[in-house]
Amino acid sequence: MEHTFTETSIVGEIVTQFPKASDLFKSYKIDFCCGGNKPLIDAIHERNLSATEVLTELNTLYNNMKRLNESEIDWKNASYRELIDYVINKHHRYLNEELPQLSPYVTKVVRVHGASQPHLAQIHKLFHELKMELEQHLIKEETEDFPLILEFEQNPIEENYVNLRKVVDKLENEHNHAGNIIKELRKVTNDFTPPEGACGTYRLVYQRLEALESDLFEHIHLENNILFPRAITRV
Repeated sequence: MEHTFTETSIVGEIVTQFPKASDLFKSYKIDFCCGGNKPLIDAIHERNLSATEVLTELNTLYNNMKRLNESEIDWKNASYRELIDYVINKHHRYLNEELPQLSPYVTKVVRVHGASQPHLAQIHKLFHELKMELEQHLIKEETEDFPLILEFEQNPIEENYVNLRKVVDKLENEHNHAGNIIKELRKVTNDFTPPEGACGTYRLVYQRLEALESDLFEHIHLENNILFPRAITRV
């Protein structure tokens, strides 16, 4: 493995480097916020957990993420099926996991700090608008739109092409809207920079929103700039 966390890794630093670790720690009731300045082994002992189990799960999650992010496949020459499977298995899977997991953290921050920091209500609104739109978008892509692309690849008749052009136009409009929401989130969060003295959960929300932006832009790039142009030029 290129990198592994160890018993001496500091809990808060683990979450800073690998924000998704917060979900694992939450499942084990390990305090990564107020208790984040201690070695992982101390937090494990406080919860009477198995160090081997926690470390194995943590490092497996981290290295799976690294492998996905380091993919170097030439998508311009890959088959439609390979590209679509990659989008579903990496980007759709990420969103299907991350959106519902991040939601309670966003809500917690606005509940605790919203009275003194009104912009948090806007973050809450924008995030949940994005969440609802993307969840519906992913379902439609997987059940209707991607199958249409694969059908056109096998049977490139005019009727399928006309339908595909309409679908691509609609998907690109939806992508533009999602991109505009995430850009607005970046603006409202001051480039995902938490205020001085922000608590661990506050910082975590900003980190994960920035990670969401990064994944979403890569996701949209693969579809808008590679998959869709290839599909609609196969006439």
